[in-house]
Amino acid sequence: MLKTIIWFGHFALTLIATLPKVNKVRRMKDQGKNDEAEAYVHRTTTKWARAQVKWSGADVKIYGEENLPSPEETVLYIANHQSYFDIALFMSHINLPKGYVAKIEMRKIPILRTWMEFIHCVFMDRSNLRKSAEAIALGIRNLKDGHSMVIFPEGTRSQGPVMGDFKAGSFKLATKPQVPIIPVTINGSYKLMEGNGNRIKADTVELYIHPVINTKGLSKEEIDNLPEKVKSLIASKLTS
Repeated sequence: MLKTIIWFGHFALTLIATLPKVNKVRRMKDQGKNDEAEAYVHRTTTKWARAQVKWSGADVKIYGEENLPSPEETVLYIANHQSYFDIALFMSHINLPKGYVAKIEMRKIPILRTWMEFIHCVFMDRSNLRKSAEAIALGIRNLKDGHSMVIFPEGTRSQGPVMGDFKAGSFKLATKPQVPIIPVTINGSYKLMEGNGNRIKADTVELYIHPVINTKGLSKEEIDNLPEKVKSLIASKLTS
């Protein structure tokens, strides 16, 4: 329990400590220094997320880094979703700019919300079909504008090794703008918290970055089969 209290205290205090940096980003944007602001936001959020993962005690092992795109390429990362730590794991260990399709509740967290907006996150209310569709449309626009995105097509945390169903609508983020998909398996992140009654506990987490799947020129049948194809690939590296 003490480790959990310390971690949440560290989370809150270090988030508050970024307030001067929030103001710095806003000044850069006001001055038209958008590229400089984007680079500064990426460095700052990566460093902050890395600290959160480190303080959890996670031993993160990464496989398949050779499958990552160049910084200039726009891609959609598709991953399974086991834990609240998953976004922090992506931010800290896949060192490329990217936004996230995140649940609407995260928009309620002050300061964190602002940084998520800076990195082009989309907040999705999955309880409302119209708003979910609007979030997907915004994500597609981000991808067309050259901002890579991450989506967890289960729509909620599995909190364990067994994946839920992949929502086919998530794949429109890739097929509409015809950007490549990079599947990623997150193996074991639930052991950091959800598997311990929501208490923080050190453990090993594995990230498997799979080879790219191109979406240009796919037939309707290939598009229809895409969710199951990606899900099977991600499941191939999951262990109990």
